[in-house]
Amino acid sequence: MNQHLIQPLMFAAAHEPTWLSRLGDLLRRRRVAIVAMQWAVVVAYLGMVTVPALMPLPPADGRILHNLTLFAQFVFWGIWWPFVILSMMLMGRVWCGVLCPEGALSELASRFGWGRPVPRWMKWGGWPFVAFVMTTVYGQLVSVYEYATAALLVLGGSTAAAIGIGLVYGRNKRVWCRHLCPVNGVFGLLARVAPVHFSVDRDAWKASSAAPQVIHCAPMVHIKSMKGGSDCHMCGQCSGHKGAIRLSGRMPGSEIVRLGPHEVKTWEAALLVFGMIGTAIGAFQWSGSPWFVAVKQAAAEWLVAREWWWALDTNAPWWLLTHYPQASDIFTWLDGAMIVAYIGVTALSVGGWVWGWLRVAAAWLGGDARNHTLRLAYCLVPMGGFGVFLGLSALTVNMLKAEGFIFPWLGWARGLVLALAALWSLVLAWKVIGRINAAPARRILSALSVGLAVSGAVVPWVFLFYLW
Repeated sequence: MNQHLIQPLMFAAAHEPTWLSRLGDLLRRRRVAIVAMQWAVVVAYLGMVTVPALMPLPPADGRILHNLTLFAQFVFWGIWWPFVILSMMLMGRVWCGVLCPEGALSELASRFGWGRPVPRWMKWGGWPFVAFVMTTVYGQLVSVYEYATAALLVLGGSTAAAIGIGLVYGRNKRVWCRHLCPVNGVFGLLARVAPVHFSVDRDAWKASSAAPQVIHCAPMVHIKSMKGGSDCHMCGQCSGHKGAIRLSGRMPGSEIVRLGPHEVKTWEAALLVFGMIGTAIGAFQWSGSPWFVAVKQAAAEWLVAREWWWALDTNAPWWLLTHYPQASDIFTWLDGAMIVAYIGVTALSVGGWVWGWLRVAAAWLGGDARNHTLRLAYCLVPMGGFGVFLGLSALTVNMLKAEGFIFPWLGWARGLVLALAALWSLVLAWKVIGRINAAPARRILSALSVGLAVSGAVVPWVFLFYLW
């Protein structure tokens, strides 16, 4: 057969539509329905954030189905956030592009705002790390999981900031989502292990004779050069463009394995190791830690002996430290300082252990140890993602236990999730190590070092779920 005929046939066969590509095209064609769904979520979100904050605290014997405040609390922290985290690892950032109320409101605001260009300071790569850590710590200080007014302060404050940024910067864009959202970095990391993404065929793009078409990409992704799912919001508006973009399947975690030396980022690795693993563990762990109680008691005795009574005062405003006398839940200045200290020490010790062993693993491979450390750090995305899911789902379990539900299989389920996360991270690390250095002895020594790094992320959860 003529060579000029073979090549077009091969090209067409490689681009036969699949059920995934059809699903991506469906997202593009049903944009009106998606927008309607987004605004339904916005209305529900605003109602559940604001109305419970205006109501009195629920009674001690209140039930989820009989009290709006408890119901909203269960929806937000028991269902919404745990499964948003899980969805990122399964479907990429579909939540961001199809359902997120903050994204929809920010994009709407930018449609009528000033449309100013994004300033250089906002593009700093460390904002996702800083925003995640500050929001996590502050949420613990005001007890965001327990009280509706605290949830309004944190979630409502974030939403107000998203709208404000939209009014000032960009035009029909999601500047807030791209640069300042407290969970943007987390979602970007988790989406890297998802088994689906919108792939871009550059050869097909170049070969296409389709007329130029403007694609509206709200999160400001450079679509033509997009390699993975980290920044893509999976809205589907670019699906089918030039016959080169389509929703495709891939091996879970393959994007991390293929990351090149120049594609890894220090701030992303820091967010994963010291944020999603270190800071999150401290935030979920402090309230159940006997070490926290013992150190706080010792600190209180030390302060009393020196008559530093101000540290034991309970005069902090509710928006700075938890202050709900009607629920007998009041934080002293010492409580606030101890929470910050516990989370900080945990983040540094756990994150330091993980980072240190990753550094050792990189040293065994030779070459650029710093870059190898960053590449290996990305392999811990499953560990970080499932860890955050377990921490949030613990709130789900506690709420359901208060309703009388019993989960005799809970210990086994948590152990299975931790084992899956650790194993997945180790498999990714083994593949990355093989791409860096194929020498068997060095691969084994490096993998063992990564295993010690992973153990540092597992052991704190073992203490929380099984030993305390």
